[in-house]
Amino acid sequence: MRDMPANLPEEAPLEMTLQKLEGNPPGSIEVKTTPQGLLGKRLLLIAATGVLGMAASTEVRFAFSRDGLDFIEILLLLLFVPLFCWIAFGFVSSTIGFIKLMVGGHPGFTAITGSIRDLDNRTAVLMPVYNEGVDAVMGRVEAMATSIAAAGVGKHVDFFILSDSNPEHGKEEWAAWEKIAREAPINVYYRRREKNIARKPGNISEWLERFGSAYEYMVILDADSLMSGDAIHGMISIMEQRPSIGLLQTVPMTINARTVFQRWMQFAGYAYGPIASAGLLWWSGSEANFWGHNAIVRVKAFAESCGLPQLGGAPPFGGHILSHDMVESALLRRRGWAVHMLMIDGSYEEFPPTIVDHAIRDRRWMQGNLQHLRLLDAPGLHWTSRMHLLIGASAYLTSPAWLVLIITAIAQAGFQGHNPITETTPPSVLWLTILLLFGPKFMGLTWLLSRRERRERYGGTWSVIKSVLLEIPLAVLLAPVTMVNQLLALGEILLGRSSGWNAQSREAKGLTVRDVLPNLKPHILLGVLFAATVFIDPITAAWLSPLTIGLLTAPWLVSLTSRTGAGAVLGRNGYFKVPPPINVGRVPSELV
Repeated sequence: MRDMPANLPEEAPLEMTLQKLEGNPPGSIEVKTTPQGLLGKRLLLIAATGVLGMAASTEVRFAFSRDGLDFIEILLLLLFVPLFCWIAFGFVSSTIGFIKLMVGGHPGFTAITGSIRDLDNRTAVLMPVYNEGVDAVMGRVEAMATSIAAAGVGKHVDFFILSDSNPEHGKEEWAAWEKIAREAPINVYYRRREKNIARKPGNISEWLERFGSAYEYMVILDADSLMSGDAIHGMISIMEQRPSIGLLQTVPMTINARTVFQRWMQFAGYAYGPIASAGLLWWSGSEANFWGHNAIVRVKAFAESCGLPQLGGAPPFGGHILSHDMVESALLRRRGWAVHMLMIDGSYEEFPPTIVDHAIRDRRWMQGNLQHLRLLDAPGLHWTSRMHLLIGASAYLTSPAWLVLIITAIAQAGFQGHNPITETTPPSVLWLTILLLFGPKFMGLTWLLSRRERRERYGGTWSVIKSVLLEIPLAVLLAPVTMVNQLLALGEILLGRSSGWNAQSREAKGLTVRDVLPNLKPHILLGVLFAATVFIDPITAAWLSPLTIGLLTAPWLVSLTSRTGAGAVLGRNGYFKVPPPINVGRVPSELV
C-alpha cells in the first residue's frame, strides 16, 4: 500500500538548512563563558566528588601498601578510583538536590508557576509512532487533545501523529485516527512515511522540512507520552517570554504501572527521582539535557542547529546516531540557545513492563550512548555538554569495570591466598561506600516523610516505610542482573552487532521461569562461579553473596516482577503507592 492520504495542513516548507556537526555553524553564538554562579556549582560538584574519591582511594592505597604494592593491587586501585568516583558523583548531586528540596530552595514537582498569558504563535505537538498498540496510542492522543482544548489554547495548537509503522499497522492507525479527527476539539493530523529513514530524528526532520515554518514551537513526544494541556500551555508561555530558550525538557513521571516491575520502578522514580532531578537542575542550568520526548523546542533553533551527522563506518559505532537527543541538546547550546529542564506536574511516560523489556531498551541506549564517545572532540561544544555525553557513555562502562574488579580480587585470593579488598580495606571505606550507595534512598525516604500531606499522598507513613524496605532488597537483587545484561550487550556491540530498530513492547505480560531461563544461563553460570569462591576464600564469598544471590535467583526475580496480579496485590497491601496523575482529559482507565 502506498503512503495514505495525509489530510495535513497546507505545507509550509522550512527554508533553513539543518546545520551539521562538522565545524562551527555559520553565525553561531559564542558560548564559552559560563555564569560565575553556575561555574561555581559545577566546580563544587566536581571537587566534592574528587575529595570523596581521593579520600577513599588514599585509605585503600595505604592499606594495600603496608607490605608493598604488587601488580594486582595496582590494578585494583586503578579500577577502584573511577568506580568510587562514579557513585560519589551521583551521591553528591543527590545530596544537593535533597538539601534544596528540604530547605525550600526547590519546590519539587509542581504546577508551572509564573505568568501564563495568551499565546501569539502556533505550536505543533508531534507524536512519532512505530508499530505501537493503536488503541493505547489513540487513547493518549484523544486525552491530550481534550486537555489542550480545556486549557484554552486549542486554536494555537495542532497535533500530529507521525507514523513510521508498516503498511498493515498503518491501516489500523488510519482508521482509528479518522474517528479522533472528526471528534477532537483541536486539529489532529496523521501521516505515514513509506521509508523510515534515520528513525525518529528522520521522522522529525521530514516534518520540519514540510511544515516547520508554520509553527514557532514543537512539543516532541514518544508514543507512550502523556502531557496535560496546562503543562503544554505553561511551557509555551515560558518560551514566549524567554526568547533565548531553545528547549525546555520536563522530567516525566511513570504512569500505567501494572506489573510488579513497573510499580517498583514507578515508586522508585517518585521516591528518589525528585532529589536526583533537583540536584541535576542545580548544576546543569542552561546546559541541561534533552531526553527526546516530553519537551518543547523552538522550531527555528532546532532547524538551524540540530542536523545530525551520519557517523563514519558501519553500526553499531557508525551510522545514524541512536541516542540523538543528548547530541541535539549539545548542538542547541553550541549555537547559543539555552537548554533548561523543568520539574512540573502533568508530564508522564510509561516504563517497560518487565526486566527483559527494560534490558532490550537499555541495549539500544547503550549503543547510542557509546557512539557519543566519537563526538566528545566535536568542535564548538560547551564543556558541560561534553560532560553530559561522557557521563551517558560512562554509565555503560561501569559494569565491565566492576566485573574486572571482582575477578581481579578473586584471582588475588586464589593465587596468593588472600584478598586485599576483603582483608585490608578499612572499615571507614566500607561504611562510606554503603553511605554513597544507599544514602540517596534514605534521603528520598526522609523527604517523603517530611510533610504530612506528602505522606498521605503516598499512602501514609507505614506505606512509605515498608515500600522503601521492600524496594532496597529488590534493587540489590536486580543490580547484578543488570550488570550481566549490560556486559552481554556490550559484548554484542564489540562484535559488531547493531541493536536495530524494533517496536518497544509496552503490553504487560507475565513471564514464567521457563520463558526466561534460556536467556539467563550466563547470569546463573556467573552466580555459580561466585558461589564457588567459598572454596577459595570464604570471606570473599561472603562479600560476593549479594551478587551471588541476585544472579542465582534471577529467573524467579524476572518472572515474579512481570506479573500484573502480583502488582495489584502489592497495591492493595499498601506497597509502592504513588500519587495519581493530575487530570489530563478523558484518559482511559487502563492508561493510568
